Amino acid sequence: MTPEIEPFEQRLGRQPVKPVPAAWRAEILAAARAAQPAAGTARPSPASWLASLFWPYPRAWAGLAAVWGFIFLLHFSLREAPPTLAQTAPAPAPSPEAVAELRQQQKLYAELMDAPGPREADRPRLAAPKPRSQRWDVAAA
Repeated sequence: MTPEIEPFEQRLGRQPVKPVPAAWRAEILAAARAAQPAAGTARPSPASWLASLFWPYPRAWAGLAAVWGFIFLLHFSLREAPPTLAQTAPAPAPSPEAVAELRQQQKLYAELMDAPGPREADRPRLAAPKPRSQRWDVAAA
């Protein structure tokens, strides 16, 4: 502290504390009650709530927001472009020679495994499925 303030504070500390007059006290409390909003009528605005949340370290919060913004920009800039039509086109059909070679290999494999040769396709069933006449009894369950 500065030397000229110290004697003033020492003198002030030695003085006895006087009580506030009752008329002043009543007037001050009445003004405070009139200025205070009624309970449940006024809610703090979201802006004041956010300000009270971010006030202690505004630079830290601003830096954190900048870092997250940079991360989002980096993420979206490095995304791959959707494939073009030429990249998504189906592969060309195999040549007839390749199909014949594959069938020959399947037959050779079947001979080596002592299994019957591969079937071209299952025959369709001659009889159509019949409707079921069974009923489920819900009450018995």
